[in-house]
Amino acid sequence: MGSLLEVRSLVTQFVTRGGVVRAVDDVSWDVAEGETVALVGESGCGKSVSALSIMRLVAGPAGRIVSGQILFKGRDLLGLSEEEMRHVRGREIGMIFQEPMTSLNPVLSIGRQLTEGLEIHLGATAAEARRRAVELLGLVGIPDPAKRLTQYPHQFSGGMRQRMMIAMAIACDPALILADEPTTALDVTIQAQILELMRDLSRRLGVAMLIITHNLGVVARYADRVNVMYAGKIVERATARELYASPRHPYTLGLLRSVPRLDEPERARLDPIEGQPPDLTRLPPGCAFGPRCAFRVERCAREVPPLAAIGTDGHVSACWEAARLEQAAPR
Repeated sequence: MGSLLEVRSLVTQFVTRGGVVRAVDDVSWDVAEGETVALVGESGCGKSVSALSIMRLVAGPAGRIVSGQILFKGRDLLGLSEEEMRHVRGREIGMIFQEPMTSLNPVLSIGRQLTEGLEIHLGATAAEARRRAVELLGLVGIPDPAKRLTQYPHQFSGGMRQRMMIAMAIACDPALILADEPTTALDVTIQAQILELMRDLSRRLGVAMLIITHNLGVVARYADRVNVMYAGKIVERATARELYASPRHPYTLGLLRSVPRLDEPERARLDPIEGQPPDLTRLPPGCAFGPRCAFRVERCAREVPPLAAIGTDGHVSACWEAARLEQAAPR
């Protein structure tokens, strides 16, 4: 499989009164055709900004993509005009946002919001777009889709609204979908339904997906490969299987230890990651995770560890003490 999307040395910053926030700091990763890749990390680590950078939706003038390349099907999206980029959004890359109620237009019917993209990107007539909209709503499991087209977002539940967002994202048969925490606002049973739907559609339609999440359960079940982000940088990358079997960065290990496990009923307390995430305007010298890390050594305070290969299968970690973590990994 060739690379569909390749992000190279991406730097996205926000200029604030408190200083320059390095939200995405020299980050590189890729998504192959038909693959599901996860971007994992706590709030504020740069996950959503990475997705917005790909779509060139970083809000200016404070936010700006400073440098790097975003290669999609071999084209650098950062070199496209705004008009050319408009044809990429929705047509070639779809996006599912975190909170559907803030992403759907409250004064337009669901039918209009679905058909507009079909008419603009695919040149469909009104009748063709309506037929396709009915088909899409049925595809994502919304009952009586023809009747539902005339209704408005406030007339639907949260789970139904998220299904509509998925229908809008797949409407023009994109090659890639960016899903930014698509189940955060939903209860657990609806989360499972939405994730199963996304996986089923991805496999049936051959669409590659980037899932942005802080939920490691989602990663285990749905992702092929995982990128772990901390303080604007990728700190570990591996296949989902390898990451769970042998995490090689203290932050990844901390995330795994803070998740309840059914195979450890005797453990009453979870192990939280001590401390607070760093201020991205004043990052400490050396490793950004160092002040919170139980494995830190003197070198960690002076030098930023590079992403280095650990074993085989593309497993990389940005930690000076990665070898020590093999014994500490949960079994």
